[in-house]
Amino acid sequence: MCLTGVDYFSTLGYQPALAAVAAGAIAPVATLVLVLVTLCGALPVYRRVARESPHGTGSLAMLASLFPHWRGKLIVLVLLGFVATDFMITMTLSAADATAHLVENPAVARALGTADSGTTPAGESPIGIGITIIFLLALALVFLRGFSEAIRLASVLVAGFLALNAVVIAVSLGRLVDDPPIVTDWWGALTTQHGDPWLVVAIALLVFPKLALGLSGFETGVAVMPQIRGNRIAGARKLLATSAAIMSVFLITSSLVTVTLIPASAFGPEGEAHGRALAYLAHEYLGEGFGSVYDATTIAILWFAGASALAGLINVVGRYLPHYGMAPAWTRATRPLVLVLLGVAIVVTLAFGGSVEAQGGAYATGVLVLICSAALAVTVSAHRAGQRVATRVYAGITAVFAYTAGANIVERPDGIKVAACFVGGILIVSAVSRIARSTELRATAVHLDDVANAMVAAPTDRPLLLIAHDPRDCSAERYRAKLRHAQAAHGLCTDGAIFLEVSVTDSSEFEEELQVSGTQRHGFPVLEVNGPTVPNALAAVALSLRDQSGREPHLFFHWTEGNPILEGLRFFVLGEGEIAAVTREVLRAAEHDPARRPWVHAA
Repeated sequence: MCLTGVDYFSTLGYQPALAAVAAGAIAPVATLVLVLVTLCGALPVYRRVARESPHGTGSLAMLASLFPHWRGKLIVLVLLGFVATDFMITMTLSAADATAHLVENPAVARALGTADSGTTPAGESPIGIGITIIFLLALALVFLRGFSEAIRLASVLVAGFLALNAVVIAVSLGRLVDDPPIVTDWWGALTTQHGDPWLVVAIALLVFPKLALGLSGFETGVAVMPQIRGNRIAGARKLLATSAAIMSVFLITSSLVTVTLIPASAFGPEGEAHGRALAYLAHEYLGEGFGSVYDATTIAILWFAGASALAGLINVVGRYLPHYGMAPAWTRATRPLVLVLLGVAIVVTLAFGGSVEAQGGAYATGVLVLICSAALAVTVSAHRAGQRVATRVYAGITAVFAYTAGANIVERPDGIKVAACFVGGILIVSAVSRIARSTELRATAVHLDDVANAMVAAPTDRPLLLIAHDPRDCSAERYRAKLRHAQAAHGLCTDGAIFLEVSVTDSSEFEEELQVSGTQRHGFPVLEVNGPTVPNALAAVALSLRDQSGREPHLFFHWTEGNPILEGLRFFVLGEGEIAAVTREVLRAAEHDPARRPWVHAA
């Protein structure tokens, strides 16, 4: 819970201040709305996600299975852009807020000479941006060295951070109990400004999208399911419910004490509570010593929240893009990927000028779109399972999150702009990578049944003649015509030739195990294969037959009729097209020794 919730719990470092700025005196009511949406919306959605993806694949994998083929792949690629937005902004925002807590600590501010730095917040000054970049470099070093102690470190940080927050909030609540007029004045100002209590609720609902940062952490909660011992589903549900309950209590109480005890002017860009409301209370009521300890713990957990996000980003990129053939081969290695992500994080930090508030919109956009996609996934799943009541409930939850995401995008368009950059970048990189890797040998394994093994078993001094055949025309005349064409075009004796047929299953897939089965059709021996592309499957089978039988394979083709450009597009999209030329290129890329390479004959 601590490992997955480190990002979730760390939002206490800045969420109360952001809520106060966004909602003013209404912040506690708006936070209550946030808690209700969390417990009654996000939590039920992710409990079902946990049930339907017990291996930690999450809502993205659910959508990929619910919408197969290219449609599902495109949905996942677009959502990966929002995942990148969420996790990348988590890194940069957390590092920026850790910097703010560091440089705005009274002792550090005096040492750096930023105590009276003017109108620019210290965290957004050149010194602050430099410290933020140092924090990001520290994240990279963690992953370059390894991440084996993550759970232990997360447990220590989360336990310490929550304990210190409990002390600060308890002392602050005690202050309210000792001085009831503070609460009375706040309530009076609230009702005087807005009058009707229902108007207060209505405004809180409108303001709620601005507080969406408090919804983070659910997607990472299901991502760690493989690490749960025993009943994974029950354990994941307990993890999600426990973290949501703990965070709900902290969110409501922290919002109440910050709005009532901190002057509104302190939340401004020059204010001491800007982006660090609970730290302000820690210094105000518990002294500079305790406040500095609170700042140090907050800095540590905010920094580690970025580490958790980086781990999630590496996991997501490694899980989806290489499997789809939509990432360069080097992305399978952690260290080069870490360096690339570090570079992107530094660029994002510089683009936002190290501002926590400016990055809040992008972070909320990523979080809300992911939760909305999860709600949509469980809605579709419930509908296909014939669960009418559940479908209506989940559809309502999806509508709430869709409204929230839409309102946040309208209010803070920076988020969708950043997400669009990530989505566009992923789509471009994916297309380029897919084209560049199109001639790879994609089969992870080739398995022959007993009939197929018997067909290819022959003296090793005889070549293995394979005639590529389209399985959509299985008439006897077509087989005879193919055999006559191979004899006439190449002047070879085709006695013992075997027809090799590939049926395209899902052309959007990239890697797949190939099952080769043997059969007799109209008296002709036929090897049947299912695969995502025809040329790559033919090449893989030819190489496998060479290695297993010890015979030299010869592949016979008809040249494809049609425009080469259009046929190339058919290959990239549908897995077929210019089969003879692409098969030869796949073989050339897979086997560098021409003497061992299977022969390709086309006429």
